[in-house]
Amino acid sequence: MKFMNIASGSSGNVSVVTTDNAAILVDAGISLKKIEEGLKNADMSGKDIDAVVITHEHSDHIKGLGVLSRRYHIPIYATAGTIKGIGECRSVGMIDDSLYNVVESDVAFSIKDLTVTPRSIWHDAYEPVCFSFTDGKNKVSVATDLGNYNDYLVNTLSDSDVLLIESNHDIRMLEAGPYPYDLKRRILGEKGHLSNETAGKFIKNLLNDHIKTVILGHLSSENNFPELAFETVKNELKGNSFTDDVRDFDLHTAFRDRNDRLYEL
Repeated sequence: MKFMNIASGSSGNVSVVTTDNAAILVDAGISLKKIEEGLKNADMSGKDIDAVVITHEHSDHIKGLGVLSRRYHIPIYATAGTIKGIGECRSVGMIDDSLYNVVESDVAFSIKDLTVTPRSIWHDAYEPVCFSFTDGKNKVSVATDLGNYNDYLVNTLSDSDVLLIESNHDIRMLEAGPYPYDLKRRILGEKGHLSNETAGKFIKNLLNDHIKTVILGHLSSENNFPELAFETVKNELKGNSFTDDVRDFDLHTAFRDRNDRLYEL
């Protein structure tokens, strides 16, 4: 099983999970050209993708979905609410209805030898979810765009070998920054985005004795810095039950405009 983050940030999000038999994109929030460039670094192309799963309908998660689906006729897996939201996004263009497959939170489905499980999250979208993937031996979880977390998410995302978790903003930067008051309230709200501090607390609850890497994703370009996110989360992880050395689970921030390395599990 392999995982690579192709892009993660407020400007666009896409990752890829693969086995020897299956390849799944998580979101398609950048241009097809950039998706193809990322896949090329994993010796893949759009022709190799078996499915794309969509977390929610915001443009930084579906920007390239229309072109991708029309070019390669790739099946799309999303909740009914997310499919409704995609249909309302004119910039995506026409998508063949036959490509859509409706998924439900907590109901696992299979793409070849990968089992995919959607989990409900809080965000200001119709029916947003995060996803976990397993080949029966390893588990990868991708959870961004969530205003908070609870025991349900901790329990369902636990035992992951790879975690991509949102660390969107620094609260002080956001509060002092140029965003309008209503937007600040939205980001800070229960259906907004995780701050660095909250991301650290969440990750601390998800650590385990076999985790391989923790990637901090969906960083705001206006209200965060990679170094700040890293140091804040690192500080929140002190005193966990496993290790105080973040190098033991390869904590790092995702790139906004280029792919991360390919993780082989």
